[in-house]
Amino acid sequence: MADLFANLSLGFGIALSPFTLMLAVIGCFLGTIIGALPGLGPSNGVAILIPLTFTLGLDATAALVLMTSVYYGAMYGGRISSILLNIPGDEPALMTTLDGYPMAKNGQAGDALVISGVASFVGAFLATIGLMILAPMLSRVAYSFGPAEYFALYLLAFSTLGGISSNNQAKAALASCIGIGLAMIGLDNNSGMPRFTGGNLHLMDGIDFLVAIVGLFAIAEVFFFIESHGKDSALGVKLEKVTIPFRDLANSGWCMIRASGVGFIAGILPGAGASLGSFLAYMSEKAVAGKDGKFGTGVAKGVAAPEAGNNAAAGGALIPMLTLGVPGSGTTAVLLALLMTLNITPGPTLFTDRPDVVWGLIASLLIANIVLLLMNVPMVKIFVRILQVPPSVLIPGVTMVSFVGIYSLTGSYFDLVLMIGFGILGYICRKLDIPTVPIIMGILLGNAMENKLRDAMVLSGGDWTYLFSSAISTGLLIAAVLGFIAPMFLRRYITKPQRISD
Repeated sequence: MADLFANLSLGFGIALSPFTLMLAVIGCFLGTIIGALPGLGPSNGVAILIPLTFTLGLDATAALVLMTSVYYGAMYGGRISSILLNIPGDEPALMTTLDGYPMAKNGQAGDALVISGVASFVGAFLATIGLMILAPMLSRVAYSFGPAEYFALYLLAFSTLGGISSNNQAKAALASCIGIGLAMIGLDNNSGMPRFTGGNLHLMDGIDFLVAIVGLFAIAEVFFFIESHGKDSALGVKLEKVTIPFRDLANSGWCMIRASGVGFIAGILPGAGASLGSFLAYMSEKAVAGKDGKFGTGVAKGVAAPEAGNNAAAGGALIPMLTLGVPGSGTTAVLLALLMTLNITPGPTLFTDRPDVVWGLIASLLIANIVLLLMNVPMVKIFVRILQVPPSVLIPGVTMVSFVGIYSLTGSYFDLVLMIGFGILGYICRKLDIPTVPIIMGILLGNAMENKLRDAMVLSGGDWTYLFSSAISTGLLIAAVLGFIAPMFLRRYITKPQRISD
């Protein structure tokens, strides 16, 4: 306990510096705006803004604080379009539409937005406390991981990436294979021989994580905006007076706490992410309430549960990223790429080698949650107006940040061309309903997964049963199989809501 308070003291000493505090506030504001825009979501938002961290010359701690504040802010902001437009700002906000939009149609749009904002705060705050307590413990457990355990862990991450948000597990598996295949490009770690480079010297070092991420997310989004001919967005339900529904908040208190626990556990699972946390939180509260709960008709608990669940999952997803180097969600995969680019290696040694990064981040998240609550309740009308910003205004900004940021990072015209190529790939994948996050995960973890498999085969003399040699590796492999199969059964319980014009 003494160590915990000492580490927190170190973290708050970093987080309360004027510059770091300013970055957290800016990240929260930008993240909420990004989350409010339908279709962008935290993964795209963080990917778009990552080049900005290099343009500004931020160090590892400052860059991570800014991007995680954007991450948390986008999770908050996703509820706005879900409630007012019946269009989820991102996939985790899907469940919020089930009761949020009916509340808005019943003239309770302001109540729904306030309840969702408070629930988001409760979920994110409790998850940050959980991160603070559990992450150091898990980092100590991670020291017992060998090649077989890490290979099984990577396999678990890939197998659960489809989640309930993917329409087809086979397409998610295909995307993972594409990502792993792209990771093979470059010099082989053992032999030093070039693989799949086509004789191009630019590819000898492999594909840069950030070039792929910005291309697949940001540039692909630009192509979709162009395809839509810059159509303006419009509010589906007009927001009138905003008041604080104290009775509904009090009645939803325990619901928020339970949903936060469910979402946090879901977030810790590698690859599961906030979509699963939101779904499980909503379904568990619906089961607790029974038929009398009237879930799906516009009740406060139906808004509070998924919002607390998905924000708690967002915090939980940081744990495997920091302690094991395995992303817990698509957005943490982007954050992992940022850390690796900054020469920070996530894993069990991070807490001892770079405590300033870890505890500065945790303290900043605690502060950011308070900032987001104060920002999202009284300023909700300002964020609602963001929904009326035409995409034609956003396109130039997104394009400029992407190109300037990547060029300032690499100084290579080839990387700009490669980024456009990844943008085309991302556009095609989205048209074919193939998820792009597994591609990113494949590029990030493909080489590490290959190296662990090689190490395991060397240690065992080529005996593949070595992969089942420990209880941990066996358990993770079983979980990987279950994680791939389970979404096929869970998905039938969710019907993605369509936009309702009335």
